[in-house]
Amino acid sequence: MSDFSVPTSVSRPLSPNLPSRLLLGGIRWQEQRKKKHADRSAARSEAEAARSSGIQDAAHAEAQQHFLRALRKAMDTPSFPQRLSSLPLRRVVSLQVPGAVGPLSARLYIPRGRVRGAVLYLHGGGFVHCGLNSHHGICCRLARASGAAVLLPDYRLAPEHPFPAAVEDCHATLSWLARASARYWGGRVAVAGDSAGGNLAAVLAQDGKAGACPNPVLQLLYYPSIYGRNDLPSQQTYAQGYFLSRRSMEWYAAQYIQREEDWAHPRFVPGLADDLSGLAPAVIVTAECDPMRDEGQAYAQVLSKAGVPVQYRCYPGTLHAFLNFYAFMPHGKAALRFGGRALRKAFAACP
Repeated sequence: MSDFSVPTSVSRPLSPNLPSRLLLGGIRWQEQRKKKHADRSAARSEAEAARSSGIQDAAHAEAQQHFLRALRKAMDTPSFPQRLSSLPLRRVVSLQVPGAVGPLSARLYIPRGRVRGAVLYLHGGGFVHCGLNSHHGICCRLARASGAAVLLPDYRLAPEHPFPAAVEDCHATLSWLARASARYWGGRVAVAGDSAGGNLAAVLAQDGKAGACPNPVLQLLYYPSIYGRNDLPSQQTYAQGYFLSRRSMEWYAAQYIQREEDWAHPRFVPGLADDLSGLAPAVIVTAECDPMRDEGQAYAQVLSKAGVPVQYRCYPGTLHAFLNFYAFMPHGKAALRFGGRALRKAFAACP
């Protein structure tokens, strides 16, 4: 982190592109509707707050569970019809794969033509939400662009399963995928992910180098969470009003990290690892109008200085999670093609 030089443009907000502005406008409209509903129910809420503390605690816990269920249902929604997304592929297979403590639901995406290599794709969602539906289209496009099999596992989510549950699930799934790749697709694997999934992919790449799991041929990281607690300038510049807020980031991290000593654990903060040399080549993509932008850029810089081959690209005017909105955001399609080409090249170079 000490070698990270901040670009001058970070200190002032940049303008989102047209698709991003339309998305933000829709979000603001929904927030206004919710606020009106909340104002109408304010009197009833105040009356309920006068109940005994025991009832309040139970009601609060029930409200939290309801919030999580509603959040996960809303966020695990595809941005494009799943059947149409699947059409260019040979097959999409629903299956069970090993997790750390039991089987996990997963989807395997098989492209047409010769399949070479396998990619473990780890979905974002702050370690709290998203899953097989929200990232279906992303994996369809990545499989088609890369020519590799892509596996999307439904790893355990926080707060019910805090750190390191997700990492342990991803370890088990990567080991299974490496065995499947050795049998069907040439034996090599890569790791990829967006946001929280980018964090998990970066951790697996470091563990692969250490021999704790299969060593990937490439790590493909889309707007990854890399540095845990930090005060990088983009977090201030885009703290609110750009889809992902700094307050949301803090909430997500607090759901996943529930012990103080884990906030600096290298399997949560891969950017602070002592030795980054010898890692798998990296492709890192960031969104320009994203509070997490500087994390990906910083990681690209320190990896490059450690001698790791790095391709870095920042897409102008984009917001965090722009891959999920690829159906109407051209940069989302472009970023998936960019990552797919890098994966195809990495697998082609393998013996």
